[in-house]
Amino acid sequence: MATKIGYARISTKDQKLDRLIEALSNKVSKLFVEKESGATFERSVLHEMLNFIRAGDIVVVTELDRLSRSHNDISNIMNLIQNNGATLEVQNLPTLSGIEDESLRKLINNLIT
Repeated sequence: MATKIGYARISTKDQKLDRLIEALSNKVSKLFVEKESGATFERSVLHEMLNFIRAGDIVVVTELDRLSRSHNDISNIMNLIQNNGATLEVQNLPTLSGIEDESLRKLINNLIT
């Protein structure tokens, strides 16, 4: 059975971490929360989450830019998620949310990267 793992990141005081936690907490079994800039790939909680995921897991973020501000880093992070056998669900991208079939989720994730 797939485990849903949430990742919430903010980088400024103006951003609302509570909003992200609320959006994810009822939908995931484990939530990783980070207060770091998305401009760098070197974020401890991001790497902790990437090391935690296993085959069949689903990583859930509210928006794609919560993973990173860099298109290259987003692509690399998505590849790392896929290399672990997991898939990504982005809540504000309806094409990825709610897909239960693991093969279809992997196909859609591969098309995005």
